[in-house]
Amino acid sequence: MGKTLKRSAAFSALARALATGARGGPSLGARLAALPRMIRATARGEYDGGLRLALMTAATAYIVSPVDLLPEIPLAVFGLADDAVMITWLAGSVLAETERFLEWEARRRSVIPGRATL
Repeated sequence: MGKTLKRSAAFSALARALATGARGGPSLGARLAALPRMIRATARGEYDGGLRLALMTAATAYIVSPVDLLPEIPLAVFGLADDAVMITWLAGSVLAETERFLEWEARRRSVIPGRATL
């Protein structure tokens, strides 16, 4: 019973952390909801995330591709390690870039369109 309580406490702590965001930042849901907006803003040339989005897309393609640089079967642990490294990098990149995008969106909302006169 003790292990079950520890596991449930760990899962509920993880759920709370994901819901509220790390260090008071945006929640995971807010970050994931920002992805389509970030892609649209980048495609329109409004947001400067083009290279980062391209790298994240390439990492996603590498992870889901059946062709691997280091195949899993003959290389066992090493074949899985390259996928784990890519997944870790991709997750960190998505978190960092969506936070950067949400900050950009907030700054953009605070700007009043018009002309500056000197």
